[in-house]
Amino acid sequence: MKYYIIAGERSGDLHASNLIKQLHVQDPEAQIRCWGGDMMEAAGAELVKHYQEMAFMGFLEAAKNLFKIKRFLNECQTDLMAFKPDVVILVDYAGFNLRIAKFAKANGLKVFYYISPKIWAWNQGRVHTIKQLVDKMFVIMPFEKDFYQKFDYKTDYVGNPVSDAVAAHVSNPNFREDNELDDRPIIAVLPGSRQQEIENILYIMLSILPPFQDYQFVVAAVSNFSREYYEHFNRKPFIKIVYDQTYDILANADAALVTSGTATLETAMFNVPQVVCYRTSAVSYWIGRAVIKVPFISLVNLIAGKKVVPELIQGDMNAQNLVKELKNILQNPAGRTAQLDGYKRVRELIGDFNTSETAAKLMVQYLREEKAAPATSQSLQNAV
Repeated sequence: MKYYIIAGERSGDLHASNLIKQLHVQDPEAQIRCWGGDMMEAAGAELVKHYQEMAFMGFLEAAKNLFKIKRFLNECQTDLMAFKPDVVILVDYAGFNLRIAKFAKANGLKVFYYISPKIWAWNQGRVHTIKQLVDKMFVIMPFEKDFYQKFDYKTDYVGNPVSDAVAAHVSNPNFREDNELDDRPIIAVLPGSRQQEIENILYIMLSILPPFQDYQFVVAAVSNFSREYYEHFNRKPFIKIVYDQTYDILANADAALVTSGTATLETAMFNVPQVVCYRTSAVSYWIGRAVIKVPFISLVNLIAGKKVVPELIQGDMNAQNLVKELKNILQNPAGRTAQLDGYKRVRELIGDFNTSETAAKLMVQYLREEKAAPATSQSLQNAV
């Protein structure tokens, strides 16, 4: 069968790549075309467009790039109709993917969604659009199944791919030596993978070094950006910048400063106490405040249903607060233990799934059942 998969950011690239590997296992004849990233291409999909070209963050940033987004939509739609897949599989990235879902449905293409848009956080009315446009929804947050059920929409909970990815990671035993790190404890700095995130947050994250000189700050950099780009943030000789080794950094870290997003859950799965950070443009922030319907921004707190990790948002994201919260998880045993106990609860709620395998099996099963149904119906008519 033919699959067309669309992911619009680095975490989507990772999780979609694992799904692609499993689709090839479940359907050895699979032909897969994608908009995504290097990991999806390495997993066996034909890459049409890289997500780096589409990484717009926040309401204002998206508004500034409306014409570019429209052009990407047109390109994607044209390519979809030329490929004529058996199914379009959308991975998060709601702003773009729900428009593609509408186009695909209007043109008779089946639509699956893997990793639901966060409509439970804002614009819950979009659930009615999803019911109309998405044939099957595969959710990865324990609370999402109940959320959709309230609107009489059946979904499949397949576990969380972050849990799988962390469990599958094999740490490099020579990580410190390979990256010229000394023996001091590591504070992981995860500033995100989008330029707008990094610009808004990394300077502040690295401004708090003086009280923590017994530690070394290790920035989880991504090779999407040049070394020169990251080096202009590095004003201190004891900051280390390490590329494309986020999981190894977390496996060796005592604490972490993490930009809100999937990385907050990854950090929890590595059992590393963290401070969650978020800062965007003033316009995007005020629009977000007006529409967001949930009490937390980090996946850890959302899954737990309570505050497990501190969240420093917009004006609260400053050096003074960062120092205070970081000291609480490094130097206060009670503060550290409270987070680690919260992580245990998060892991219990997520459950033990082979997420990519489970999702791929269900997808292939649903497609084969549908292909078999018309044949069965035709056989019954012939018998009559």
